Amino acid sequence: MPSINPRNEAVLILVCLLVVLTLIEMGLSYWEDRKFYEKRDTLTNIYLTGLAFIVNLSVKFATFFVLDYAWHFRFFEIKNVWLYWLTLVIAQDFLYWVLHYTGHYCRLFWAMHVTHHSSEHFNLTTGFRSTVFEPLYRVFFYLPLALFGFSALDILYAYLVTQLYGNIVHTQYHVPLPKWYGWIFVTPSHHRVHHASNIPYLDKNMGMVLIVWDRLFGTFREENLPEPIKYGLTHQPEYTGPVNILFHEWKALLRDVKHAPGFKNKLLYFFNPPGWSHDGSSQTARVLQREWEESSEISD
Repeated sequence: MPSINPRNEAVLILVCLLVVLTLIEMGLSYWEDRKFYEKRDTLTNIYLTGLAFIVNLSVKFATFFVLDYAWHFRFFEIKNVWLYWLTLVIAQDFLYWVLHYTGHYCRLFWAMHVTHHSSEHFNLTTGFRSTVFEPLYRVFFYLPLALFGFSALDILYAYLVTQLYGNIVHTQYHVPLPKWYGWIFVTPSHHRVHHASNIPYLDKNMGMVLIVWDRLFGTFREENLPEPIKYGLTHQPEYTGPVNILFHEWKALLRDVKHAPGFKNKLLYFFNPPGWSHDGSSQTARVLQREWEESSEISD
């Protein structure tokens, strides 16, 4: 009987764990009448996961080729296996943070990432609600890893493992974790903030595994508002059919570009943060947060 590759075995165990945890959470939610799950929303999550899998599969060889080609121009190599993997996971997690930050602060990328945030529910299947077109450009954010001597296969494996961790933190159940853990690693509480549409929580906690990047770069926020979290987008699409769920933000972006005066303003709509407008008719998350803070100070 052929033996299973240790890497494949580890991934299989993690995937099975995620499936089991999802079924347990789904069952508990139903048993306790918490309404964490909604049938259509869950089916949408599965649908988007399926599309992302197809896109991933379609570009798998191109992704491997690009990373492997860049690896031949590597600057150095880390010989110690423990240091190699520790550095790879930390560096990959940081570059994911950069990718994720870009997805929130550049409207062109937000138009693709927005699908992951479009659910008004938050549960383990929300982690499956993929940024469907991310595989088309994700490789370019990870090119530095290949140049620093990490092989294409190892980069893809590290991404897969950290992605599975990122899925597990999509839960509304309060998991008892030691305080030190939340200073270093992303917790469900941190990620609930990330999926919230409450103004103070917008564009916070971008980390996949490590929360230290958010603490270092000013995008960290505790789950500490008196009002409950409202999940989803600040402006939910009116129609969430199988096509519109993917392209509603593209439609809005192109509509804004069409009505913007001058080439410069049209270009700025693509690269400025979501909410930016040439005439101030809409506002970015940072402006909304600044106004919220000012109004809070006045009320106090």
